Amino acid sequence: MYDFNYHSPNNINEALDIFSSSEDPKFLAGGMTLVASMKQRLISPTDLIDLKLLNELNTISLDGNRIILGALCTHDQISKNKEIKSKINGFSNLASGIGDPAVRIMGTIGGSLANSDPAADWPSAILALRSNLKTNNRTINNDDFFTGMFETSLEDNEILTSIEYEIPEYFKYVKFPNPASRYAVVGVSIAKYDNEVRVAVTGASHTPFIAKEISESLSKDFSTNFPLKTIPKSELNEDIHASSEYRQNLIDVCTKHALMPN
Repeated sequence: MYDFNYHSPNNINEALDIFSSSEDPKFLAGGMTLVASMKQRLISPTDLIDLKLLNELNTISLDGNRIILGALCTHDQISKNKEIKSKINGFSNLASGIGDPAVRIMGTIGGSLANSDPAADWPSAILALRSNLKTNNRTINNDDFFTGMFETSLEDNEILTSIEYEIPEYFKYVKFPNPASRYAVVGVSIAKYDNEVRVAVTGASHTPFIAKEISESLSKDFSTNFPLKTIPKSELNEDIHASSEYRQNLIDVCTKHALMPN
């Protein structure tokens, strides 16, 4: 690991001031990816700006039919929150299936979303739900947030502050995990709001996406009678973990399991 300057600001404005005065800074949330990348010398920021003291980004609240998550909420915190367990237990179950206890205690939902790993769990949930993501200066619709592999619409000097979503009538996430990392080889989230169903997929491609044909089918008939193999193999990943054909089949299998109530 290369030398770097460490900062621990007390508020967002202080964090932004440090960022603007540094040569090549990075914001640090849970550090699950950032610190590992630094250890491998894949990146070498001059300054790390640790956001852990920004307590306003570490809250969970209920506002009518919407849940508001601070971006620094950990996976463990989300998995154990009573409001989330009561209102949308599938969201809690997703959090409890991320990585291992150490990752869940340190890793944050905001850090995971900002990192935009194509095999991470949270992106499919945020895409499936009626949600938006707030930063220090704007609100981003969920459909506009993920732009590519490890890429989002966040500007370099933007801090993700909260994630808000409408509580659905039904939500469930199912993944086929890599046995070592617990990342999704394929993961599927289903969110149902009255007659609208959104099916979002992670792990299968270079970026999370909405399975449009399956979503449209389930919006008309919320059952396992949906069309199969609707995602072309040419649009899916092919690697040592799974072929594109295998991932194509896993999308359908995970979707069927996600349609089965607990």
